[in-house]
Amino acid sequence: MGGHELAALFVFLCLLSVPFSAEARIRHYRWEVKYEFKTPDCFKKLAITINGQTPGPTIEAQEGDTVVVELKNSLLTENVAIHWHGIRQKGTPWFDGTGGVTQCPIVPGDTFVYKFVVDRPGTYLYHAHYSMQREAGLYGMIRVSLPPGIAEPYTYDYDRSIILNDWYHKSTYEQATGLSSNPFVWVGEPQSLLIHGKGWFDCSGLQADVCNATNPACSRSPYVLTVVPGKTYRLRIGSLTALAALSFEIEGHNMTVVEADGHNVEPFEVKNLFIYSGETYSILIKANQAPTRNYWAVSKVVSRNSTTPNGLAVFNYYPNHPRRSPPTVPPVGPAWNDVNSRLAQGQAIKARQGYIHSPPRISDRVIVMLNTQNTINGYTRWSINNVSYNIPDTPYLIAVKDKLYHVFDQTPPPDSYDFQNYDISRKANNSNATTSNSLYKLQFNSTVDIILQNANTMTSNNSETHPWHLHGHDFWVMGYGKGKFDINSDPKKYNYVNPIMKNTVAVQPYGWTALRFRADNPGVWAFHCHIEAHFYLGMGVVFEEGVEKLGPLPSSIKGCGDTKRFP
Repeated sequence: MGGHELAALFVFLCLLSVPFSAEARIRHYRWEVKYEFKTPDCFKKLAITINGQTPGPTIEAQEGDTVVVELKNSLLTENVAIHWHGIRQKGTPWFDGTGGVTQCPIVPGDTFVYKFVVDRPGTYLYHAHYSMQREAGLYGMIRVSLPPGIAEPYTYDYDRSIILNDWYHKSTYEQATGLSSNPFVWVGEPQSLLIHGKGWFDCSGLQADVCNATNPACSRSPYVLTVVPGKTYRLRIGSLTALAALSFEIEGHNMTVVEADGHNVEPFEVKNLFIYSGETYSILIKANQAPTRNYWAVSKVVSRNSTTPNGLAVFNYYPNHPRRSPPTVPPVGPAWNDVNSRLAQGQAIKARQGYIHSPPRISDRVIVMLNTQNTINGYTRWSINNVSYNIPDTPYLIAVKDKLYHVFDQTPPPDSYDFQNYDISRKANNSNATTSNSLYKLQFNSTVDIILQNANTMTSNNSETHPWHLHGHDFWVMGYGKGKFDINSDPKKYNYVNPIMKNTVAVQPYGWTALRFRADNPGVWAFHCHIEAHFYLGMGVVFEEGVEKLGPLPSSIKGCGDTKRFP
């Protein structure tokens, strides 16, 4: 029996001695992760599944419950790690599931046990956090409900979930090899959009053994959401796209946004919801249209002039047949380059009255992060303040706790860039860009401001949208703006009244987004762009705070890099 298996058995035996109570329960899941051939859009390719499924099983729990996931890696030739996206891991930073940051990855054949408390209600996600495995299908949703007797500040009849994704036909191996090559090979636009694991790709001209619309394994029937006329539905929508920002709408129906990343939103109505990779929303939708027909649900790529066809699902009014196509053409959706509408939605998201957590009035530290694309030694990279991130062989959490300072660069990353002279609207040389695996050391319990500043890429007249995700924390979204952030005047425009708290937020082309958070969770936490290729190419940083306050680390997270010598 290997080290991981022994540790897993030890944790499981410990859990058996924990008393169950009505207030908090243990939710136990046994998962096997492996490759299987799947055809979610008719194209046959290898996908990473959990117990044969992609998306994987939904984790359902109540606030305060302990979730235990016994994960067996049956990928045969690949390591794996799973991140519990939006779960803050208070007291369990080693189970954040970030390979190279909080744990050694799980090697083929081993079983690893994740154990953590879901300490607040809301809609969250889980997904692979090793290399680029997320886009191979290893993801799912986490739904945390309120305890019995406590009600949400809004009412609905039924609760449903949808995961939105984009889908590539090339394997992650091919994509990663192209990204790491000189000359550089970009991943390109996804071949299709999936709505809860279902999409459709035109098989014309492809071999029947690869893509065959008449093959029973190919389900050309779209995802169906069946509703009862007159009822109100809470629709939890999560995006785990590898690249695309999306617009989601349901033909003929307005949607009321009520939750974002686990926090209640002052309700506002939208025709279409803009959603970025790593975000979750709850929307209320009433089945109040003519019940004699079905309606289209549509996902569309925005912020990129993409060739990917829209994703389609059916909003099925009972008792119409679920495979009865709507009689109309699907909605076209918003213009891909309508930045103003996307920015307006972000600015409209405020904390709901009665659920406002006021941010500290001042911050102790301001870190301005310029998002740039660079060439370093001939290779294309993404960088923050001209520093491109590399993951070390020994996870940071173990290295910091056990004082293995030789395993990563001790030179602190820069807190800013030359914002007075840098022109964000022009293609820059950035000849001084470099790579590093250093981290930001944050004073425990301090208040930190992060300013995400977008700029031109290495293509003229081009700036991209980046969704940024912070592990281990929620942050206040203090403000958005166009152009270059002015450190003297723009903070005066921050929202101190009712800023929403989130764990993922977008920075728009040639714009900035300001965040504020408390460094109050002992551990080592990743902060990165949630676009798979961008993070793979170095678009991220790591924060360390209060690690000295942690007790001994579990032996199950060790076994790689310099930790191989540990008993």
